[in-house]
Order: sequence, then structure tokens, then C-alpha cells
Amino acid sequence: MKRQLLFIVLMLLPMMASADAVEINGIYYNLDETTKQAAVAYTNQMYTKYKGSVEIPEVVSYDGVDYSVTSIEARVFVRSFGLTSITIPSSVTNIGENAFDRCDGLAEVHIKDLEAWFKIDFASAYSNPISYARHLFLNGEEVKDLVVPNGVTSIKNFAFFACNSLTSVTIPNSVTSIGSCAFFACNDLTSVSLSNSLTSIGESSFCSTSLTSVTIPDGVTSIEHKTFYECSGLTSVTIPNSVTDIGTSAFGYSGLTSVTIPNGVKTIGEDAFYQCLSLTSIVIPNSVTSIGIGAFRSCNGLTSIVVEDGNSVYDSREGCNALIKTSDNELITGCMNTTIPNSVTAIGPNAFFGCSGLTSVTIPNSVTDIGTSAFGYSGLTSVTIPNGVKTIGEDAFYQCLSLTSIVIPNSVTSIGIGVFSGCSGLTSVTIPNSVTAIGVNAFARCSGLTSVTIPNSVTSIELRAFAFCSGLTSVTIGNSVVTIGRETFAQCSKLETVCCLAEDVPSTGKNAFDGQTIKDATLFVPESSLNDYMATAPWSQFGTFKTIGDTFVKPLGNDTPVSIKSNGGQLTIEGADDGLQVRVYGMNGVEAGSGVSSNGQATVNTNLQPGSVAVIKIGDKSVKVATK
Repeated sequence: MKRQLLFIVLMLLPMMASADAVEINGIYYNLDETTKQAAVAYTNQMYTKYKGSVEIPEVVSYDGVDYSVTSIEARVFVRSFGLTSITIPSSVTNIGENAFDRCDGLAEVHIKDLEAWFKIDFASAYSNPISYARHLFLNGEEVKDLVVPNGVTSIKNFAFFACNSLTSVTIPNSVTSIGSCAFFACNDLTSVSLSNSLTSIGESSFCSTSLTSVTIPDGVTSIEHKTFYECSGLTSVTIPNSVTDIGTSAFGYSGLTSVTIPNGVKTIGEDAFYQCLSLTSIVIPNSVTSIGIGAFRSCNGLTSIVVEDGNSVYDSREGCNALIKTSDNELITGCMNTTIPNSVTAIGPNAFFGCSGLTSVTIPNSVTDIGTSAFGYSGLTSVTIPNGVKTIGEDAFYQCLSLTSIVIPNSVTSIGIGVFSGCSGLTSVTIPNSVTAIGVNAFARCSGLTSVTIPNSVTSIELRAFAFCSGLTSVTIGNSVVTIGRETFAQCSKLETVCCLAEDVPSTGKNAFDGQTIKDATLFVPESSLNDYMATAPWSQFGTFKTIGDTFVKPLGNDTPVSIKSNGGQLTIEGADDGLQVRVYGMNGVEAGSGVSSNGQATVNTNLQPGSVAVIKIGDKSVKVATK
């Protein structure tokens, strides 16, 4: 029996801390007695342990021996949701894989020696605590105008990943290389002065920054994958003669208005200037021997491509709205309205991507699959997805700005990532009862939507599914929803009414609703669950609570009490004056039914779904109710 208990204890030890780890002043370390070095150690209990401000010391003492703290091992602070501030000592030179992953509450990173920071090797983006904190402090002062110390020779991978405190960066001539993602998503970074000694700039190094112009120094030979991707403010760039390769998506989604490709460039990668909407002309030198698919795809402002004599390149980019060079250097554009033949069973990825001239399409019943980005950035105004389509790929209708309505067939079981994201003109969507999940960003930035009904079949609504739907005023959530992801309804600033039919309060991720908005909004819930919703955040933050479908009594002028009852789509209004007109509207403003009060009662049959919020106009007065 003792042997069995000992075995169980030994099995549990790895769950408590890594082998031989010791706890010193509340932090676990692995100690190397030979090198006298200490590594902050991982335990899978850390997310319940590390909270508030944590300062890692440069030196720790154990059994009378001093150890220099030189590394932070992989996953050490993973899910330390309560961690708000971390101080990294100058002695640390290595931080392991995902050491700070899911540290959602982290707001500040503190260091005491800037030069020492450049010596740290980060194993991944989430090894760097800045990736969550977004703000770096040097000796208590927030680092905004970063001047890299003279003597630093390289800026390593992920060094300032997502550091929003940075507004400018000056890099001295001692620096010869900038690593991958070094300044990735530094959203407030507007200017950078690059070292004249640079020979390499890593992929995604300035991706998603606010740079407005950049001069790449002589000596750099390649502009790597996504180096300046999503730099929407970047209007000009100087590319030196030393550059021979412009990588995949290098300037995609940038704000470039003009660019000179120097004689010496041999390859232009796929999507290199993709979606550079302000780019109007381009000159391709005769040194270019390869242009990748989609290099200038969806550059809708591009009216001139000049190909120098002697260049035999054919631009094979996909997307029928792209400008394509023919053998006689003429440009052909556009993609007219299309009828897809009945022999087609699948619409492939990017098939009509960027077709701004495509306003309507007939999809035959034979189609079962619509591929990734199939109609993204097209000019579609409406589309009927036939019954038989089973899968709709990621971003299938992404940024179809003119799309106003969509009917999803009941053959579809899930609405995937970003399918209708950015469809700002979308005012109406019908989600069928076959759908069980609404994916990440599925309807994000659909600012034209005013009302959404999520059917009872749906069990999960994922991250940011309806975020930034700035016109959304009413939401009905079906009775089977179990989880609502982070920021699902974030920035829905006009949200007035939410009706949740679920008797068990759904779990919600961080910022599922905009706190400032819902304090003035009304929440309708089942009567049996009212107390649970009122006691559970963020539901408890709603300004007004009402129950679904029970008798609702409201005085309408001269304190006359009017009783409203619902049963399915039928509404019964009692107490209105005889002969008074009663009209019922959905939250989209469309009339759903009407009647006239007789003997003090009016019955109105509507097609409203259970849980819908209706506006009932009785004479010149109106009131909102949730149907049962």
C-alpha cells in the first residue's frame, strides 16, 4: 500500500513543478550548479499563482549559493490572467516558447537596461511579454521614441512585437540586421530611420505599423515576405538598386501611391502589391524575370503598367479584375456578371476575388462548396446560395461592400471564419436552423446590419463574430447557445436590445459586449433565469432587465394600462381604445402585422420568430416587447 501511495505521489510531482525546480520568493527556478545560472521554471499551476506585479531578480540565492537568472523557460507564465506587470532583469538572454501566452491582463513590461533587451532571444511572438502588454517602460519611463544604442549589431526576432508605445525608431549604423516580426503590429509607429549598414530586414518586420514613408538603405538585397504588409499609411517607399527580390505580400494592403522598381529586381513575389488601392501606375524593368500570381491583384486604381522593352515576363496573377498584360502590352480589366454552368460542383479559392465589376452571379444547384475568398472584394449586390451548398470557405464574401442581403440555405451547418466580414452594405441576413456555429469574425464590421436573429440550433458564437457592427440595435440569441466568444459584440455602439432565450446563462469571453453600450440597453431573458442573468457578468451590466413572453403592461398616455401578451408569432393587445389601429414592426423596420382594437382587444398574427423584439405601435404611442 505504501509503495502504491509513493507511486501516486511521484506521478503528481511533474504536475506541480518541473523536475528539480525550487521556489524562491514565490518564483520557481531550475538551478544549474555547474554554471551557477538559474532559469525561471514552468509549472502548470502558474496561472493561478502569478498575479499583479512580478519582478524577476538578476540574482537568486539558494543554500548559500548565488545564481544568475539568465533565462525564462517555455510557458512559464502561460494563462497568468492576473499578471498585470512584469520586470525582466538585464541578465536574461533567452525566453522560451510562448512564455507569456494568454497573459490577457498584462499591461506593462519594465526593463532597466535597453542594450540588454537587444540581447534576448525570443523563441516566439508570445515569448515576448510586450505582445500582450503593448507598453514598454525603461527605468519607469514609457519608451516612445526608441533610439537603439550604438554598439547593438542586430535587432532580434520579435524584439518589439506589438509594442504600441513606440512612435518613432532610430537605428544606428552599428545595426546590420533586423529580425522577423521585430516591429510587427507596432500600431502607433509612424517613422523609422534605418541603419545605412543594414543588409537584411526580416519578414513581417514592419507589418501593421503606421509608417508613412521609408527609405530602404543600399546593401539590402531582399524585401521579405510581408515586410510592409498592412501599412495603410505608407504612401512612398525608396527601394535601392541593391534589391533583387520583392517577396510575397511585401507591400500588400499598403497605401502606396507610386513606386519605382529599380533595375536589378529579378523577382516580384505573389501578392507583392496586393490591394494597393491608391497605386495608379507601375513600371516593371527588364531585369524582372518572374512575377508571382496576384502581384498587382485588386489594385483597382492601377491604370497603367509599363513593361520595359526586352521584358518577356507574363503576369499570371489570378483574379479576373486584375490588370493583365497581353502580348501587345494592352491592359484588360473587369469581370462582368456571370452565370456558372450546371456542370460546376465547386467554386474554388479566389475564383472571383477582387472582381469589382461583378455585381451578380448565378450559382447553380450543382455547387456544394464555395472556396476560401471565392467572392472576396467583388462588387456583388446580392447573391442566393443554393440549397445543396454544404461548406462556405473562410472569407468567401469578405469585403463585398455592395452586398445588401444574403440567404443562407439550410444545408449549411456552420458559418466559418470571416465569411461576411467587412460587408458594410449588408442590411439583412437569414441564418437557418441548420447552423450550429458562427465562426470568428463571421459578420465583423457589417455596419449596415440593424437586427440579427441567431437560431435555436446555434450552440457557439465565436470570437468577434459581430464586432464593429456599428448599426446593430437588436440581437436575438437562440436557446441552445452555450458559449459567446471574446469581443463578439464589441463596438456595437447602437445596441439597444438583446433577447437571450437560453435558460442556462451562456458563458462569455472577455469584452463579449461593449460595457459602455449595454449599461443603457435592455436584456430580455426567460423568467426562470432572470436572477441568474442579473448575478452573472457581463449580463448583469445591462441597464434594464425584462422577461420574455409574459404579460407586459405599460401605460400609454393618460396612464391608460395596456396589456401585451405573446404566443409564438401572435400578439394580443388588451386595453386599447376601440377602433385604434395597432401595427407591429420587426427591429428592421418592416411591418410584421396589423389589426384594429375591438371590445378593448386587438389580435395581430405575425411571422416573427420566438424571442424576436417587436415594436408595437398603438395609435401614436409605441413600445418594444420580446415575443415568446
